[in-house]
Amino acid sequence: MTLDLADYERKARKAVRTFWANRDLARRRQIHSGKADQGERAGVTAGKNMDGFIAMIRDVICANGLEHADIHLSRAALTLPGYYRPTKQWDLIVIHKRELIAAVELKSQVGPSFGNNFNNRAEEAIGTAQDFWTAYREGAFGKQPRPFVGWLMLVEDAPESRLPVKDSSCHYPIFEEFKGASYLQRYDLLCQKLILEQLYTSASLLASPRKAIGSTGYSSLSQMTNLKTFVTSLAGHIAAQAARLG
Repeated sequence: MTLDLADYERKARKAVRTFWANRDLARRRQIHSGKADQGERAGVTAGKNMDGFIAMIRDVICANGLEHADIHLSRAALTLPGYYRPTKQWDLIVIHKRELIAAVELKSQVGPSFGNNFNNRAEEAIGTAQDFWTAYREGAFGKQPRPFVGWLMLVEDAPESRLPVKDSSCHYPIFEEFKGASYLQRYDLLCQKLILEQLYTSASLLASPRKAIGSTGYSSLSQMTNLKTFVTSLAGHIAAQAARLG
């Protein structure tokens, strides 16, 4: 089986440039209107910052045999049932012949407040996956093979996200791999553990500097969590389901 990665590298570089451009545009518009949000919130409230990655993922799905599947992108059609909560809204879901083929979540974080936001993102990713797989076990999607569940995270590559972080636990020691790890390294460890614990089929971390608005800049921290691994895993799953369902 030959997989088609749909020129993902070029599309990812474009998606990164669009991400930073959209944030900058939203910030400048709010400053001009005199109603700018505090700090980095002006860029966050743009709402469409990760759309370039959604388009890339859609192209991978179409290139590997499910071009006629229902690839849901509009907000009204992105809700799936949960177990601990009634519903969860994803960023992209794929349904074909009434089977849930894939569900993908895309997140981002820029500085300067990496600390609090890292904990929030970690808790959200873990909770979302636990809720999803428990709902799957309980038959929320019917009797079907496990879908692809993906988590893609873009984090600003900045001095603050690369500095070693001190942590302490007054009662018990923290795991060795977290000692002195930067926030980028912690995100990479999070992605690796999400995969190892089978909470996500694939989880990817992209580190991108702000200057990428005018360049092609993003990088990965490990082979396990790089974008090629994510895209290849998705393409393989899509191709297998396309062959199975016809």
